[in-house]
Amino acid sequence: MEIKLKLNGRAITALVEADTVLLDFLRENACLSVKRGCDTSNCGLCTVLMDGKPILSCSTLAVRADGHEIQTLEGLQEEASDFVGFIADQGADQCGFCNPGFVMNTIALLRENPDPTDDEIRAFLAGNLCRCTGYMGQLRAIQKYMEVRNTAVNITVKKMGGEE
Repeated sequence: MEIKLKLNGRAITALVEADTVLLDFLRENACLSVKRGCDTSNCGLCTVLMDGKPILSCSTLAVRADGHEIQTLEGLQEEASDFVGFIADQGADQCGFCNPGFVMNTIALLRENPDPTDDEIRAFLAGNLCRCTGYMGQLRAIQKYMEVRNTAVNITVKKMGGEE
């Protein structure tokens, strides 16, 4: 079957078998940040954004991506680079295997809700399995990232003569 999609900002036309899962298609197209973990939609390692919303690529057929925009970590390097340092600083990257899915879900969360509560963060990231940490480091990383980001926004607003 022929599919046409936008992958990390690049238009792609490809022939795929009807049973090809999106995860395999993406890895064949050099998106190696997309990991295979469980193949049962339980771990979040294969998370990508389809039209800006997180999906699990291990349980999505590639043909479902036809006509859509798919973003992987390779296509979000600039947006992700601001956040990933906070993961290490908070001890949330012990083996690092879950990081791509975790980063993808965090980007999607903060796009949807720029100032989530701790409970909203936990709920959004519930499908992201990490075998090394107790998830507290990841929560702290998001909290610290939001704190620094919000401080930077407030400084910029003040410099531009905005409200204090």
